[in-house]
Amino acid sequence: MPLDPNLLGFIAAFCTTFAFVPQVLLAWRQRHADGISTGMYLIFSLGVVLWLIYGLQTQAWPVIIANGVTLLLALCVLAMKWRFAKR
Repeated sequence: MPLDPNLLGFIAAFCTTFAFVPQVLLAWRQRHADGISTGMYLIFSLGVVLWLIYGLQTQAWPVIIANGVTLLLALCVLAMKWRFAKR
């Protein structure tokens, strides 16, 4: 019996979104993010914004929720990279 597509979407969204939590916690604990590529995170964040817009336009809740949270986490990493670099 196949999984409900929305349930599958929410499970996939949970995995890909919360994969960023260890990076956020590591940068916070170490108070540096020297190994983080600013360019990669900026391009990634733009892609996440576009996915979020797509999710909003199609009313795809797994896409909306996952990308909203992922964007927040990615921006946290970027903010810590910039803030900790100034020290």
